[in-house]
Amino acid sequence: MEEDHTGEPQANHERLTVAQAATRLGITEGAVRSRIKRGTLRTAKEGATVFVLLGGGTSQANQTTNPGVLGDQSALIASLQDQVSYLREQLDAEREARTEEHRRHDTVLAQLSAANAEQARTIRALEAPQEAPEDAETVEEASDRAEPHSATAGAQEDARRPLWRRIFGG
Repeated sequence: MEEDHTGEPQANHERLTVAQAATRLGITEGAVRSRIKRGTLRTAKEGATVFVLLGGGTSQANQTTNPGVLGDQSALIASLQDQVSYLREQLDAEREARTEEHRRHDTVLAQLSAANAEQARTIRALEAPQEAPEDAETVEEASDRAEPHSATAGAQEDARRPLWRRIFGG
């Protein structure tokens, strides 16, 4: 007393229990029952037992390539895996380019550092050594010996002398 709930011929179909069909399709028993209710799986009923008919005419949607995933989703997963692969390749290329950019940056910094060090050495070589300032008394003595002072030169000399020498003399 077989019943075909899909109205399709039953030739070349394998008769499986719900549990066996779930294992074969890589889905849960609940998913098999849901497909039976929606009419996407062919069935035959013998008494109280429902058999799932799989085989020759079974649609591609019922034959999943990824266990636990519907057939339509398998194509999406494959597309996403291709995109992930492409993006990983792009990321690797960007990392290589960035590494090369860092190498160039380090080279330029090293060259600039060497040039700056050379410039600093050149500037130090060109600078004249600083002479120690002479004592005020030594300058006065040397100028006293050199030539006599005029009145204007004396006033200028007094302005340069320390205040205490101008007040107390000397």
